[in-house]
Amino acid sequence: MKIPTAAPGPPVYTGPAWRTHDWPGGPPPSTTMHKLLRWMARHRRLLAALLLCLAAAIAVQQLTPAKPPTTAVMVASRDLPAGHALSNGDLLAAHVSPHMVPDGALGPESSWAGRQVSGPLRRGEVLSDASLLGSGLLIGAAFGSQAVPLRLSDPSTLGLLRQGQLVTVVLSSSIGLDGPATNEVLAEKVPVLWTPALAHDTGLLPAQENEGILVVAATAEQAVKLAGAISRGKVFLILLN
Repeated sequence: MKIPTAAPGPPVYTGPAWRTHDWPGGPPPSTTMHKLLRWMARHRRLLAALLLCLAAAIAVQQLTPAKPPTTAVMVASRDLPAGHALSNGDLLAAHVSPHMVPDGALGPESSWAGRQVSGPLRRGEVLSDASLLGSGLLIGAAFGSQAVPLRLSDPSTLGLLRQGQLVTVVLSSSIGLDGPATNEVLAEKVPVLWTPALAHDTGLLPAQENEGILVVAATAEQAVKLAGAISRGKVFLILLN
């Protein structure tokens, strides 16, 4: 006996987002959203990989420390001797931490061409206004210091001096030609600010008049004793460590 079978019904929709009993009569009509969902279902592995890469990039960005702030300053591009007249190529701009910038530091906008350095500079050293020879001899000196020129009785001593060298100034005098000599300390531990080796036609003193001349930083009391000392006897220096 042949058992009758039911006639085949409409095809059942098996998409990822719907079930047949939710949509009587068949699946909903195709829309842009439906197409997007079907595309995402087919490329779910690719999407998962992209999301993983995005999460890794965000994590790296959050963990990477922020770039520290810097300040542009001028530094010596090579070792420079005292008295050297600066020209193009002697200095270059560098970006350093603001905590490493000294007061009066020269920046890229500063005017320094043709100026002379007041002391020797090492390559990479930051330049400031105190690094340049000029009228500001007392820059960085103790408050109340005065610049005092001295003429030494033995000019050859100047060849032993450098800027910043501490010296003790001694006056040697005698009564009459044959009288005993007496030595008097005029100033102790005063720093040398300038010597003829730093002149190089700066105009501070004419070349024919600066033999035996140096400039030291002294207190007001020491300056009175040092002024015109050469007229009272012979002036000598003791170089200190």
